[in-house]
Amino acid sequence: MNEGEKDPGLYDFAPYRGRKPFAWPGDKKVAVWISPNLEFYEINPPANPHRKSWAMPHPDVVRQSHRDHANRVSHWRMAEVMSKHGFPGSVSLSVALCQHHPNVVEDANQRGWEFFSHGIYNTRYSYGMDEAQERAIIEDSIKTVRDATGQTIRGWLAPALTHTPRTLDLIAEYGLDYTCDLYHDDQPQRVKTKTGDLISMPYSLEVNDHYGFFVYNMSPREYADTLIRQYERLAAEPSGTVMCIPLHSYLIGQPHRIGPFEDVLKHIAADAGDGGRAWITRSGDIADAWRAVQQKEA
Repeated sequence: MNEGEKDPGLYDFAPYRGRKPFAWPGDKKVAVWISPNLEFYEINPPANPHRKSWAMPHPDVVRQSHRDHANRVSHWRMAEVMSKHGFPGSVSLSVALCQHHPNVVEDANQRGWEFFSHGIYNTRYSYGMDEAQERAIIEDSIKTVRDATGQTIRGWLAPALTHTPRTLDLIAEYGLDYTCDLYHDDQPQRVKTKTGDLISMPYSLEVNDHYGFFVYNMSPREYADTLIRQYERLAAEPSGTVMCIPLHSYLIGQPHRIGPFEDVLKHIAADAGDGGRAWITRSGDIADAWRAVQQKEA
């Protein structure tokens, strides 16, 4: 095995069916959290030699304005439906949004949503960054979100899902306690870092609306059916599981898509009362509950 083939050793191998079963608070079967990506896309970002920000030559007005629908229109449509059915958000935040569109951030904060960092801009990538640059982004994220919302971020989703080999070590060093950048499990797991353990918070590419509509070419009804099937299977598992629904409001908040999505929320909310299987919650609350389970079993 050469150096490039070595397992990075980020987490231990733990066969799914060999784990000790546990339940979420209230004896719930599946922790459901929604992660709206509240983002800002620059129309003409600095060039990164490793990846282009836009498919077309800059300025790519068509794609940038499509995404700008999020902060002008579709955030509000998506957020109102979520609040109507009792779903808080755990926001994957491009922290520059705090300066560009503070009213969007304030709306989410007033709804009781949690914030974690998705980098400064989703059009600036971690590829090629040195340690000082990466530290600056983490420090900026912590300070900007705290100043804008009063919250101290606990989680991280790398900007445009781009990383360096040091990313997880650095966010742990700065006191963050979960990462959404690993897609290897349906339950939280420990991640090994130089300064201690992070939690890998189950996020999703499979039921991410970006993948649903752009990669798998689903109709709104097909995407809604996929979410319901995802929920029902996870709720039927023998131990506590996590279902994350990652959203981009410029997609899910379009008028022709919001109705089928609301049907999903109704379906899950109907299974969240006494005797139900759904724990509708936020990512930080899942991290706390999972740590409590691990401490009890230690």
